[in-house]
Amino acid sequence: MSLAAPLDNPMWAALTGRQRDFALGEGGVRRYPREIAPFVAVEGAGVEVARELDAFVDPGESVYVVAVAPAWPPGWQVIGTGSVLQMTCARLPPADDAPAAGCEALGSEDLPDMLALTALVYPEFFRERTRELGRYLGIRRGGVLAAMAGERLAIDDYAEISAVCTHPDHSGRGYAARLMAALAHGIAARGATPFLHVSDYNRRAIDLYARLGFIERARLPLWKLRRLPRG
Repeated sequence: MSLAAPLDNPMWAALTGRQRDFALGEGGVRRYPREIAPFVAVEGAGVEVARELDAFVDPGESVYVVAVAPAWPPGWQVIGTGSVLQMTCARLPPADDAPAAGCEALGSEDLPDMLALTALVYPEFFRERTRELGRYLGIRRGGVLAAMAGERLAIDDYAEISAVCTHPDHSGRGYAARLMAALAHGIAARGATPFLHVSDYNRRAIDLYARLGFIERARLPLWKLRRLPRG
């Protein structure tokens, strides 16, 4: 893995590149607005970010840092650590005669249903404005949003597939695979490569993504930080 590759520090690459218009912060630190995503990114390991972080993270708020960690400033607590598996698409998922059959574009009118579904099976990471980052698709059954997936990070010639989730009452019907195939083919048609992040504990999802043509690129460390309340 090249140390210069943008996917090595994906949040920083997105927030200083194609998604710079969403970025808050300056110097060696950036973040998405809290209503879009809970991610903070730093340019390099050990960057001193106390003043910058305090300017746009509220006391008591929790945020996530992926891949590259800053020098933790006073007044901050590391409340969780782990890793995520980063996978890139080595071959496109099989496309039948209608790869997007049953998949519909999700818009602002669908936001309540999107928030309800992600709160049930994909908590914390999907917010009120996350859908502004890219294209989101869903499958409805009986008027219920049964499954959804969409595009989040945009990095050079890569687009991230994210928020892949299925309501427990509708699992096992291939909806996630259908949505991912539709998104992957759409991304490839734009000349980009699909990629994704998944918890390295989620073996069921990893196996699905592998069947759909995704391969492991890297395991990235993850930290959950909380800015301590004043006093």
